[in-house]
Amino acid sequence: MTLDKAGIGGRYRVEDMQLPTAVEKRLEALGMTHGALIEVLNGKGKGTVIVRVRGTRFALGRALSSGISVSAEAGSGALASVEGAVR
Repeated sequence: MTLDKAGIGGRYRVEDMQLPTAVEKRLEALGMTHGALIEVLNGKGKGTVIVRVRGTRFALGRALSSGISVSAEAGSGALASVEGAVR
C-alpha cells in the first residue's frame, strides 16, 4: 500500500520510495529511509499527510505520499483501519 492510503494512528514500515532523486534524498536526510518505522498522525482528506519519523514530525503532500510504499506493522492498529476502509 502507499502512504496516502495508510490509516491515521497506524504504524508502518517504509518499503520503497518511487520519487525524484532529490526528494528521496531529502526525505532520507529527515530520517525516512527504507525500513524506517513511521506513524501517521493525521490525513487531510485528499491533501496533506502528517507523519512522525524517528521523532520528527513533517507533512507530505499527496503527490509525495503516493510514491512511498509502506507495510503495516502488526499490532499497531493500522491493520484494523485498513480493513475497515476496505469494507
